[in-house]
Amino acid sequence: MHRAAYLTHAPVDELVVFHIGMTVHQPWRPDLWMPVAAAMPRMLRELYRSKAAHARGQADDLGFLSAHTLMGGTGPWVVQYWKSTAHLYTYARMTSGEHLPAWRAFNVAARKHPGAVGIWHETYAVPAENIETIYGNGAELGLAKAVGSQPLTARGRTARERLGTR
Repeated sequence: MHRAAYLTHAPVDELVVFHIGMTVHQPWRPDLWMPVAAAMPRMLRELYRSKAAHARGQADDLGFLSAHTLMGGTGPWVVQYWKSTAHLYTYARMTSGEHLPAWRAFNVAARKHPGAVGIWHETYAVPAENIETIYGNGAELGLAKAVGSQPLTARGRTARERLGTR
């Protein structure tokens, strides 16, 4: 009989969880919401390429760790993991990156067609001691996908023990 394997995330010093999504208000107008929807995959490709190039020593560290895309009743939603708010804000302002042109294009379209599509984001700066995770039987995603994993008992046997330990 096999015992269930339980893991927790690898240690982190700081973490930013960034949620970003769009809400389609006029689904019959794909000409208005498709450009918004198409921008996020371009940004994610850029971030993953940069992360890989940094790992090879070929690029600066943007601080992006990983992302997970979800689909909700009102539109797509991406949960991203970043090393710090400074990294996130630097990427958002990069004139050579995908984000700033997409943001500017959205603002132009939003002024021209208010109410067609909405965007939103939430930023959570989380101290390491306020993070608790558990991944059972191969469910390794989210933060564990972003920073790696370790045996659950490395951080404690219970959620209460893991919360606040490094």
